[in-house]
Amino acid sequence: MKLLQLLIILFLQTFVSGCDVDQSNDSLNHQTARFATDFAFLKKHINPIVLQNENGQAKVLVAAEYQGRVMTSTASGDAGLSFGWLNYDLIASGKFGPHINAFGGEDRFWLGPEGGQFSLFFKNGDPFDLAHWQTPPAIDSEPFEIVAQSKTNVSFRKKMQLLNYSNSRFDLQIDREIHLLNEGTIAEKLGMKIESSVNSVAFESINKITNIGKSGWKKKTGLLSIWILGMLNPSDETIVVIPLRGSARINDNYFGKVPPERLVVRNQVAFFKGDGKMRSKIGVPPGSTRPILGSYDAINKILTIVQFTFDSKAEYYVNSAWEMQQFPYKGDVINSYNDGPPSPGAKALGPFYELESSSAARELNPGESCTHIHSTFHFTGPESVLDKIAQNKFGVGLTAIKSALKQVE
Repeated sequence: MKLLQLLIILFLQTFVSGCDVDQSNDSLNHQTARFATDFAFLKKHINPIVLQNENGQAKVLVAAEYQGRVMTSTASGDAGLSFGWLNYDLIASGKFGPHINAFGGEDRFWLGPEGGQFSLFFKNGDPFDLAHWQTPPAIDSEPFEIVAQSKTNVSFRKKMQLLNYSNSRFDLQIDREIHLLNEGTIAEKLGMKIESSVNSVAFESINKITNIGKSGWKKKTGLLSIWILGMLNPSDETIVVIPLRGSARINDNYFGKVPPERLVVRNQVAFFKGDGKMRSKIGVPPGSTRPILGSYDAINKILTIVQFTFDSKAEYYVNSAWEMQQFPYKGDVINSYNDGPPSPGAKALGPFYELESSSAARELNPGESCTHIHSTFHFTGPESVLDKIAQNKFGVGLTAIKSALKQVE
């Protein structure tokens, strides 16, 4: 899969060299962005939806205009750190670009596969290259309809028709719900009590696709998967943490092998650099997947956990490689991407890093549905308390996380 490599090149061509946005008004250091700053910026360009708890400390910012994506969140009110990365230049331009519109956001809805004979991003007979690659507008530039809204929840709907590379037609409906989780639900979902000295914000996206057509979706003509991607603000001391099982296999050949000072697997846990300074990507196949991943930013003391629904018995996970595939249903479940310059001296798109999960691909008869839930938890506070959460969920503490890559430098 070459999506992000080519995405970066594309945006460097279209926005770095020719962007006329007044960056003096809208640019900022995203690593220390504040929620109020991001909210004020977005209000100038869209109608953002803010979900918040009773004391106003946990907040989540959602955009119907951008496919119901969670743009960012905070655990400490308006003055708190803003966790999601936003593409200020693209949003401020008010324009849609070709191929993809990477607005940012820490939970966005996509569908797979991207490449191959069942691709949703290429037309039949076209070569798998940047010139012919196009994200379907329904999951890229078209808004989702708001169907329900409260102080802590918002629901969206979108009907669409897609045609894959093999000319198989999909008539589907997307139902997407964003829920801000309260303290009790956070403790329940994580299976542990969270001490009061920690600030937290957590939300989940419940994503359902329904076959509203007249024909069933079959493996031989192509299936769909729900793909949730989150762009987060990096730091020089951010490490992605992915607990593994079984053979503990990691796919690191997306952009070439990741150097050992940026990726190590130790005691069934993968540690991957999330500093936004080197373009690299990893994936975890189903046999090595546990339904959890996350990161720790030692500079800002931010512990992030992502949990998602995962069926270990499911057989099919779509392969998004940009090629005709021998094994179109042997793809990855988890992905993590670290942004960086596409070449020495060039400008990166972000910087950001990503935490991603994908659903299994299923044969759905008319009226049948598939649901994928992706939950994001952010914690800030004393490292002694964050360490307990990391130990419980990742099986490793903060000392091990912070030192994992330094041991191989």
